[in-house]
Amino acid sequence: MPDKDMLVIWPLYFDSGRSRREGRAVSLNDAIKDPTIDDIITAALKAGMKPDIEREKRHPKNWHESAGRILVPKKGPKSEALKRIARSFKGKRRG
Repeated sequence: MPDKDMLVIWPLYFDSGRSRREGRAVSLNDAIKDPTIDDIITAALKAGMKPDIEREKRHPKNWHESAGRILVPKKGPKSEALKRIARSFKGKRRG
């Protein structure tokens, strides 16, 4: 279980192919097509975050997909952290 001072970030939060109900957490304008854990790591680093990487983790709703996750220090609302990461996808394939 992650530390309470860390935010859990899954690639599916940024997947333009998923609905909000399916787990997308950013707007379609900020989402990209089929994000990977490496895409999220790169974007988090560009956003000035220091992610802890957990490649073996599986999202509970999508346990059959081995997507991994990152943990970033909590410095405000999760929605703001997601927006910062999403903005770092600039030039990446949008969906």
